Amino acid sequence: MSIIHASKSNEMSEREKRNLEKSRKIACEGMVLLYNNGVLPLKPSTQPTGLFGSGARRTVKGGTGSGDVNSRVVYNVEQGLEKAGFVIGSKAWMDLYDENCSQLMQSWYETFAKNVKENGWAGVNMALTNPYRDPQEPEITTKDIEGTDFNYAIYVIGRTSGEGSDRKMAGGDYELSEIEKTNIRFLTEHYKNTIVIINAGGVIDTKFLREQQGIGAILLMSQAGAAGGLAVADILNGSVTPSGHLTTTWADNYADYPNASTFSYQNGDVNDELYTEGIYVGYRYFDSFGITPAYPFGFGLSYTDFAISTEEVVVEKTDVTVRVNVKNRGATYSGRETVQVYVSKPQGKLDKPYQSLIGYGKSKLLAPGQSETMEIRFSVRDLASYDETAAQYILEKGYYYIRVGNHSRNTHIVSAICVEEDIVSKQLKNKVVADIELSTLKADEKAFFTYDGEALEKENAPVIHIETSAIDTEIVDYDKEPALLTTDKTYKITLKDVIDKKATLEELVSQLTVAEMADLVVGSARGGFGENSTIGAASSACPGAAGDTTSNLIESRGILNISLADGPAGLRLSKSFVTDKDNNILQGLGESSIGNLPELLGLPAQERPEGAIDYYQLCTAISIATMLAQTWDLSAIEAAGDIVGEEMEEFGVTLWLAPGMNIHRNPLCGRNFEYYSEDPLVSGLCAAADTIGVEKHKGCSTTIKHFALNNQEDNRTHSNSHCSERALREIYLKGFELAVKKANPKALMTSYNLVNGVHAANNRELLNDVLRLEWEYDGLVMTDWGTTDPANEPFKYGSSDSALCIKATNDLIMPGSQRDVDEIIAAVGEKLKLEELQASACRVLSAVLFGQEA
Repeated sequence: MSIIHASKSNEMSEREKRNLEKSRKIACEGMVLLYNNGVLPLKPSTQPTGLFGSGARRTVKGGTGSGDVNSRVVYNVEQGLEKAGFVIGSKAWMDLYDENCSQLMQSWYETFAKNVKENGWAGVNMALTNPYRDPQEPEITTKDIEGTDFNYAIYVIGRTSGEGSDRKMAGGDYELSEIEKTNIRFLTEHYKNTIVIINAGGVIDTKFLREQQGIGAILLMSQAGAAGGLAVADILNGSVTPSGHLTTTWADNYADYPNASTFSYQNGDVNDELYTEGIYVGYRYFDSFGITPAYPFGFGLSYTDFAISTEEVVVEKTDVTVRVNVKNRGATYSGRETVQVYVSKPQGKLDKPYQSLIGYGKSKLLAPGQSETMEIRFSVRDLASYDETAAQYILEKGYYYIRVGNHSRNTHIVSAICVEEDIVSKQLKNKVVADIELSTLKADEKAFFTYDGEALEKENAPVIHIETSAIDTEIVDYDKEPALLTTDKTYKITLKDVIDKKATLEELVSQLTVAEMADLVVGSARGGFGENSTIGAASSACPGAAGDTTSNLIESRGILNISLADGPAGLRLSKSFVTDKDNNILQGLGESSIGNLPELLGLPAQERPEGAIDYYQLCTAISIATMLAQTWDLSAIEAAGDIVGEEMEEFGVTLWLAPGMNIHRNPLCGRNFEYYSEDPLVSGLCAAADTIGVEKHKGCSTTIKHFALNNQEDNRTHSNSHCSERALREIYLKGFELAVKKANPKALMTSYNLVNGVHAANNRELLNDVLRLEWEYDGLVMTDWGTTDPANEPFKYGSSDSALCIKATNDLIMPGSQRDVDEIIAAVGEKLKLEELQASACRVLSAVLFGQEA
């Protein structure tokens, strides 16, 4: 009999209503106004509005794959505008597009069903790499616009992407399609203003939009979850003043990105990914190599105007405080402004970017004429760079110029911190060293972006001197090894004994057999990747969740299982399921989180018995991670985590398989929508805020992922990411380090790919030496789903090894298979020490104990 947490009522709950409204407010904060000639906010009109574009009615709430969320309601742009009082005059055009989409979807589904029936889970994987995409939209004609208000038209560009495949350099994806250009051009010729809304989870080419006469505004609504249509209407009609800012650089041309020609499939090689740009990712590259973007990192407009002035910069020992006054100098609209603080480091032995973000904050809602003084803090230690030759973080002598502004191309020097001699802040050992000779970009100051008056700002900057003695050198001990656990207790210890403090967790583990521990460190599934969804629906305790820890030790040791659920933009569970009168879950009944996939796979559906009970698990689809980051408001992101945490607590989920923290290295990564930013500081602070929000609820926490260098989706399970140690530490690991140190999430997920020649899940230097010894992380580390499963086709690089996962301190193999269990048992005393298995078992049990708090 299962413990059921779901509701028996299918009525929309107060929690759903409350969280939908919270999600709406958060979404408003993350929308970015890219251009406005004054047409926004819209004035009331008595005539119908012309609304067009693929995203007008078929608005994309979030990405596909494990990033999807099964929400009860989703408001599209059309519905949002109608709720706000707009009358839509172009429904016939949208009806035609719906009909075209339905026909194509039916054709795609028939092919998908055939593949699944013939190939099983291999057919499912084919759908991940070749997902359904809506067809081209119909051409807009004069008949379609009859009777509409010709002062403005609204055109919504819809884009989707997801797990398993990277985006394409083609029309209808990164680029605008020819029909989109034709339709936008038509609208600009027939309307006074055309408002373009970008409903995309990542960057698209905006050159046509920026050059086309007649476009009056461009708004990035992103992918805003269930309340997206409501939120965009709030922005358009001026109920909310836009305050979002970009967390990724939007290039003028795709070719401007440093890895444009080599990323993923672009060079024909999806096996080896060379991170030759080194530390020059995003704005660090554009600013350091003098390349002008279409929209710079941190950019965002408002309906009002702000003055930002720095009052003072104060240093106390190693703590720096930047006090900034923000004033709304507009006359009509209230609004919020983001203050961004950057540092320009001295060039020395190490080359360094033009500037790097070091702190930020967002003002409260300021009425016209109102001002606020904000304090943004950071540590001098945060200014250090990593020197591979000496394996140390070092502050090289020179001037560290502190800059303040509201985006990366609008910063001004307000102070200079003077370091009079080199300071080593942390002495390490090189770990995860590049496995091939890798030539990386080096910046030249002569190419740096500059602006009028910059040299004078440097000359006049107030100088603050740092005492060398104020910063001690941290040294890491890499010699720690797990001890063999023993106990003198002779009675059979159970988990209840640990909870009642009659025994320690370590004593319980010391009594477990190798077979029991192998069961514990492998997820509850025993069929492997081929019998469980790659996008998660294998939980027995919480239907639709991605998986569970083992329940095989409940009777013998009282060790309950915990549920792990997908959905980085909310909680991804089955909307409904059915039990018998004794609460045994009946397979194949209810509305699965993966649709009718079980039926296609030939899994038998049980008959509905007399006395069967229907249960419901309706969750809230929140904004995608990139959009959350675009709020630049950590309290808003914490509120989003609170939404998810509340629903986790209600439905009995212990670990949320989110947030995703990988860096926006290239805009074609199919999963960028799940990730926050191109900047590691933004990524780390956002993940920490998400975690704090989730952990407001007992027994609930996050699983930060994918550790590390998971920056492409094509061949994601068998690709090798080659990266310099400096770039790895300064860019790709930094966000994870911040999240661990600021919020201590209870779990972390490794990535599928190899990191410098070793699978991430088997990489002991990455997991034990860096994560655990350098960062002192003691939480649970799990694999991504199916990491250890044998490949069904030849790849240059194979799969990770089950036993070596445990040796690397990757504690939990998901979703699990009997082969994983058998390999671990066989490896003990050979390539795996007993104490290493005990250490992983302890960490799994710690997570189980944490889950019992709920």
